Amino acid sequence: MNETHSLLEPFPQKEPIPASKQEGEAAEPVRIFRWRTLLQLDVASADWDILVLSTCLKLLLFPAYRSTDFEVHRNWLAITHSLPISRWYYDTTSEWTLDYPPFFAYFEKLLSIPAYFIDSKIVDLQNLNYDAWSVVVYQRITVIVTELVLAIVLQRFIREAADPSVQRIISVSLFLHPGLLIVDHIHFQYNGFMFGILLWSILMARNGNKLASGFLFAILLNFKHIYMYLAPAYFVYLLRSFCLSPTGALQPTKFLSLANAVIIVFLASLGPFILMGQLPQLLSRLFPFTRGLNHAYWAPNAWALVTAADRVLLKVAQRFGIEVLAINEAGVASTSRGLVGDTVFAVIPNVKPIHTFIITIVFQASFVTALTLCGYTSFMFGWHVHEKAILLVLVPLSLLAAENNAFFRTFMIASVAGIFSLFPLLFTPAETLVKIVYSILWALLVFEPLQRKVYEFPTSLPFVIIDVLEKVYLAGFVVLQIFVTLFPLFTQRSAVSTTYADTVNKTVHCGTDGASPCGVVGADVTSGSASGLEFLPLMLTSIYCAVGLVWAFIRLSVLYLKQSEDGIWT
Repeated sequence: MNETHSLLEPFPQKEPIPASKQEGEAAEPVRIFRWRTLLQLDVASADWDILVLSTCLKLLLFPAYRSTDFEVHRNWLAITHSLPISRWYYDTTSEWTLDYPPFFAYFEKLLSIPAYFIDSKIVDLQNLNYDAWSVVVYQRITVIVTELVLAIVLQRFIREAADPSVQRIISVSLFLHPGLLIVDHIHFQYNGFMFGILLWSILMARNGNKLASGFLFAILLNFKHIYMYLAPAYFVYLLRSFCLSPTGALQPTKFLSLANAVIIVFLASLGPFILMGQLPQLLSRLFPFTRGLNHAYWAPNAWALVTAADRVLLKVAQRFGIEVLAINEAGVASTSRGLVGDTVFAVIPNVKPIHTFIITIVFQASFVTALTLCGYTSFMFGWHVHEKAILLVLVPLSLLAAENNAFFRTFMIASVAGIFSLFPLLFTPAETLVKIVYSILWALLVFEPLQRKVYEFPTSLPFVIIDVLEKVYLAGFVVLQIFVTLFPLFTQRSAVSTTYADTVNKTVHCGTDGASPCGVVGADVTSGSASGLEFLPLMLTSIYCAVGLVWAFIRLSVLYLKQSEDGIWT
């Protein structure tokens, strides 16, 4: 891998570190952290203004919609505060059991201490669904405060960039990212804090401090195991750039230093549970493969398109009676209800966890040195992918946005599709205007200045056609949003107009075996009735966003391969 043009080091430094210093001379001990350097922010007044304004906006969002994740994290505060560590991963008082790695559990334990003094009911294990103003304010503030890790690291990126003006746009775009606003400050999670650790690790790699980079990434893995998607890129990158000499020979001292740093982190995290013999229980919480292929709302990845294709084939088979298309009755209503559970296809062969694992590894094997593509591949082909996982793609992809016009266009398509795919997380009317207006303002403030820096007119007819099609696709989001907004209004009117007819014509059904209750037979989910189309906006959103994200994935893959062939990345 060419050290100065790695995807982990997207922007050259003002003063490149000599190779001898990058690799760490024997006379100079390796320093894992450079705290004083990291904290020398030299923050510009404009950056302070952005921090203050964004904080004010987040404070105004305190009363906004809160998802079940809010109660999840409140319950985790209660678990870690009220129970001994030996019971953390066994407790089932609430359905929202602890299912993050131990470092995040320790993090919740720390947060539970001031929570107890603010309001002891916050950490009462039996006090389920507690939503007093005290807990709302406390948990919202913890997200804002911990996100300062991201702000500090992004400031370091600006200070050390060859073109600080461009890097400032990218840093600000990340700190003000609509995805983080939706997922963290409204829906409620702590992704900003953890992406701060990820970007800190990338910054250390870019500065030649590879040991610190690996150490920080190991810490991140023990906060949230979804970052395992990026592990193949880190493994190969650190092996080649830190553990191997220029001739390809293994350097035992450096290899052991890296191995020991990672082992220390994992022992600090998992050690207590290994000693208690609870590792199998912990792992069963972290990797619940009993969940279905698709999340409740289909994440806009490759499986969303496969699922949609299954529904189309089902309609074709039912309408035309094609014998070749055998119908699995269990799958007729499985994949379109928007519920968590096992996904069963009606026509296409069912996909199992082992299939997604193999496909993911096969695709990653071609791009193991590409951090962004590793995360992207896992999002595209992983098992039970959450829509929120798109942030794992959009954050590192932002670092490549100003490389050239091709990377910028990929970044723009992925960002628009990825951010729009998060809109269904906020389904209440009060937040609709916020998410739309905020995302549009963000796009205008980020896309326009970056495009001016890198824009290139298409050089051939095929590229002109692609350019036009991409613009048409992006414009389609306006139509999709109008449909998603108006569709419930029309279905509600339809439901009101058919209420009398439904009452007169309802069929009462009682199970002959005595097991089935008597009741009104509802419309089948595959029918054309209004009740059968309740998830249509979600399905169309997922499919349309999946088209853009799959196309951006193809673009990024081609760009990476082209750069490799040109000898820029290997």
